[in-house]
Amino acid sequence: MESVSNDDQRELLLDAANRAADYLDSLRDRDVRAAPGSVEKLMAALDSPFPDRPSKPVEILAFLDDYASPATMASAGGRYFGFVTGGALPAALCAVSGGRMGSELL
Repeated sequence: MESVSNDDQRELLLDAANRAADYLDSLRDRDVRAAPGSVEKLMAALDSPFPDRPSKPVEILAFLDDYASPATMASAGGRYFGFVTGGALPAALCAVSGGRMGSELL
């Protein structure tokens, strides 16, 4: 395995920081769900033979950002596990519980 030079490491870290900042900035304007067609685009990009030689880390980061980021859920929260996030109104909890909650809780 080839070691990464200090200059390459610095380039990678700066690129990662810039891409992360761009991702966070994009959250205000993008849908929460994956962009239309992005999952298919990612699958097509991954459906190719492995390269004969190792790729540079900065190239892998660019690939993941270009193809995988649009195919993900847009979230910057630290506790997102792919489930419904947020709370529920008491009336919704009552409906889900089959009306078993007393009206004093509403």
